[in-house]
Amino acid sequence: MERRKFIAQTAASTAFVGLGGLSLASCQNLAAKHITILHTNDVHSHIDPFPSNHSEFPNLGGLARRATLVEQIRKENPNTLLLDAGDIFQGTPYFNFYGGELEFKLMSMLKYDAATIGNHDFDNGIEGLYAQLPNAKFQFLSANYDFTNTIMDGQVKPYTTYLLNGIKVGVFGLGIALEGLVTKKLYKETVYLEPIEIAQDISKTLKEEEKCDMVVCLSHLGYSYRDIQLPDDLKLAARTEHIDLIIGGHTHTFLDKPTIATNRIGRQVLVNQVGCYGINLGRIDFYFDSEKNVTVDGVSIKV
Repeated sequence: MERRKFIAQTAASTAFVGLGGLSLASCQNLAAKHITILHTNDVHSHIDPFPSNHSEFPNLGGLARRATLVEQIRKENPNTLLLDAGDIFQGTPYFNFYGGELEFKLMSMLKYDAATIGNHDFDNGIEGLYAQLPNAKFQFLSANYDFTNTIMDGQVKPYTTYLLNGIKVGVFGLGIALEGLVTKKLYKETVYLEPIEIAQDISKTLKEEEKCDMVVCLSHLGYSYRDIQLPDDLKLAARTEHIDLIIGGHTHTFLDKPTIATNRIGRQVLVNQVGCYGINLGRIDFYFDSEKNVTVDGVSIKV
């Protein structure tokens, strides 16, 4: 994606187009490769849809609906990744009763590819998280949580890569500072490392050593904070240079389409987050031409 540009189309459209402003339809026809990224964040143990009389989200959400949607999209494009940006746990009696077992089993049935770890995923302690790992048939990613002196040592990777139709996608994870959000006795000797510096190093490794065509960050930092000292997704985009897509969580930010940010060397980065509770499924389609220039279409789909 070294030569790609993102240009906003008309206000009525959810598409982003590049390389001379080709229309979305013509880009799809010319594209040699099509990669789809699906994503969720802050589902918080919401498995059932909201009731019809709910004041905010009547009849929305529900894991069965998400499963149907994911299956349909995978039939359209087998070259699809399904990712989660953390806070899988805590929020309904399902978590209180099953301790995360049901969430991980159902995500595995949906064939999630990877997830990062949110602060609420420590709510049953690091032992509780570890105990549920056998139920997760997907990879946990966190580059800035050092689990060396904990029971989670060796269970979480900083990054992983996927090869989809000749396009190499690198994915890494980042977590928020736990101090002040999570009781120390729950996360124990987990060490939080400064995320933006780590992100620059990991994304450089993915681009230059792993030769990834696209780098995706699963971030549980939060979308944006006024405090300039607090790392967030927009600061992450602005202060790094190798990330192409940031999938965010933590702040429950509902975006209808990805934000286009500018990185520290003037290239554009997509930043997306789809609210919370499984209300929305994020979908971003990347269309690569024969020279790996790319056009992007990104939307938030109601579930």
